[in-house]
Amino acid sequence: MKLQQLRYIWEVARHDLNVSATAQSLYTSQPGISKQVRLLEDELGVEVFARSGKHLTRVTPAGEAILKIAGEVLQKVESIRQVAQEFSDERKGSLSLATTHTQARYALPPTINQFIKLYPDVALHMHQGTPMQISEMAADGEVDFAIATEALAHFPDLIMMPCYHWNRSVVVPKDHPLAQVSELTLEELAKHPIVTYVFGFTGRSKLDEAFINKGLEPKVVFTAVDSDVIKTYVRLGLGVGIIATMAVEPEHDSDLVALDASHLFEASTTRIGFRKGTYLRGYMYDFIRLFAPHLTLDMVEKVQNSTNRHEVDELFKGIKLPQH
Repeated sequence: MKLQQLRYIWEVARHDLNVSATAQSLYTSQPGISKQVRLLEDELGVEVFARSGKHLTRVTPAGEAILKIAGEVLQKVESIRQVAQEFSDERKGSLSLATTHTQARYALPPTINQFIKLYPDVALHMHQGTPMQISEMAADGEVDFAIATEALAHFPDLIMMPCYHWNRSVVVPKDHPLAQVSELTLEELAKHPIVTYVFGFTGRSKLDEAFINKGLEPKVVFTAVDSDVIKTYVRLGLGVGIIATMAVEPEHDSDLVALDASHLFEASTTRIGFRKGTYLRGYMYDFIRLFAPHLTLDMVEKVQNSTNRHEVDELFKGIKLPQH
């Protein structure tokens, strides 16, 4: 059994059993991958992948168990590389993040600016996607950190730490009737068409829960993943915008009126997550601390040593998270 063979089966599974795409991503040949997969299966005496002719059709039950262990082995190998790099040059390396547009556009720039000044020789790579995609990338070891509000809880292999609370604002054109109300209510909001985030994005679940709990059914006429896109369509008169308050920029949104809606919706919590067993280099700890100052080296190590999420939650009891 070779490490290369484990990497091949892992990557084939990650590329939806597309051997051609796997070969391109690994800069090798399709026949070479197929041959090594077959050799591994012959050695193990079981099929990792079921086939129809020359095409892979699914992962077998034995293959699922083997792939789980293969992923753990490959992660340990990567940790060995990280340890070696840490001792050879602790200020060089790479850091990959997966996050949503709102986090990338509004929350992360100050952190990244500080981080680059501290570690100019660390290459930063940012991936944007849905919360589910972000969580999957971290759980699969494709990125070092996932930063999101939704979906992280669905992945038990991720260590999650709360960073900050945030809430929402309603944005409308200056001549909109809601711009004149003295106190915004859900009942008033429900009378107007709404433009907001796609379900599963940026705390959307808290928004939906608030209306449901009041027995209201909002008319959501347009959804997007991007706060700037939502504001664009509010300007076009498509509806009332509900966005993260951090996405309101007074200098750029002077043509809109922003109404505080924090009394209408439960606050959401943005978290940073990474895969269990990940070796964190010194600059990775520093990135976490820059993004969330309460996540000190000592706190992160305590979280890493916790055995379940209840223990993690207990660590943060009594800690007042910042508001964005």
